[in-house]
Amino acid sequence: MPESPWKLCDLDEVKERFTGDPVEYVEFMRLPSLSCGLYRLSKGSDDMQSPHDDDEVYYILEGQAMMEIAGERKSVGPGSVVFVGATESHSFFEIEEDMLLLVFFAAAAPLVQNTKGRSTRQERLRREV
Repeated sequence: MPESPWKLCDLDEVKERFTGDPVEYVEFMRLPSLSCGLYRLSKGSDDMQSPHDDDEVYYILEGQAMMEIAGERKSVGPGSVVFVGATESHSFFEIEEDMLLLVFFAAAAPLVQNTKGRSTRQERLRREV
């Protein structure tokens, strides 16, 4: 049976998988070109991440903190969207409130032209499988 072309997740159900640790990550979706997770950082906790091999986007749902990426510091809070390039050093610090973040990891394939003349990564991924 072919895999469904779409997926639906309920974040309230994903949150129920947290165990209460000060720093937690729960992956709730994994596809060939994308991984999605929910990241929780408690107030005052230490974000001890290492650089990742994939591009990453954070969408801050709740909380306030500072973020450092490649030596540059910015304040982030609800509604902030942050892109971090693959292998770039980054972390959250001065976590003033419990934070909840959506995290998207993308293994970006080069853009190619599909049969309708539009650039798409999916066409390339389908051919590689």
